[in-house]
Amino acid sequence: MHRYSQITIAIHWLTVALVVVAWFTAVGGRHARTDPSYVHFTVGLAVLLLVIPRLLARRLGAAPRIEDPQNPWLDLAARAGHTLLYVLLIALPLSGWYAASRLGVPVSFLGVGLPSLTAAVQGAPGEIADLHETAGTLILWLAGLHALIALWHQFVLKDRTLERMNPMAPSDLSGNHR
Repeated sequence: MHRYSQITIAIHWLTVALVVVAWFTAVGGRHARTDPSYVHFTVGLAVLLLVIPRLLARRLGAAPRIEDPQNPWLDLAARAGHTLLYVLLIALPLSGWYAASRLGVPVSFLGVGLPSLTAAVQGAPGEIADLHETAGTLILWLAGLHALIALWHQFVLKDRTLERMNPMAPSDLSGNHR
C-alpha cells in the first residue's frame, strides 16, 4: 500500500476543514456565556468523532509504509508531531465541552443535548478554558507546520510523501506514472 485509503484521506481533509471552521467560529471571554457559538460546538465535537476512526485505522496498520525512510531523528520528529496533533484533536473538543459546562452553556451535537462535564460557575471558567483557547491557535500553527513539512518532502526531498494523502493523486504510486 503506497497511499492512504480514500476514506482516510476524506476524513483527514474533512478534519482539516472542521478545525479551521472551529477556529473561525470561536468566541471567547464573556461572549461565550452570553452568545455561545453552537456551530463551534458542533464542529468541535465532529472533530472528536472523526478522530476515532482515524486512530483505529492507524492502530490497525492502515498507514502506508514509507518507501525510503529518512533520518531516524526525522522519523521520531514526525511521530512526535503526529502524536501532538492527535492529542490536540482529542483534547480541544473535550476541553471546550468542559469550558462550556463551566460557563453553564448547554452543549448539543446535531440537536442532541449532551450532559455537562462539570458544574457551572459564576465567574471565569478557569484554566481549562484558557488552555482550550491557546491550544486552538496552537493546533493551527502545528497543522501549518505539518503542511509545510509535507511540501518540503514533496518538492525538496522529492519522496512523494504528499501524494499519500492527496485525494487527486494517481492510485499507482509505484513509480509507473508519467
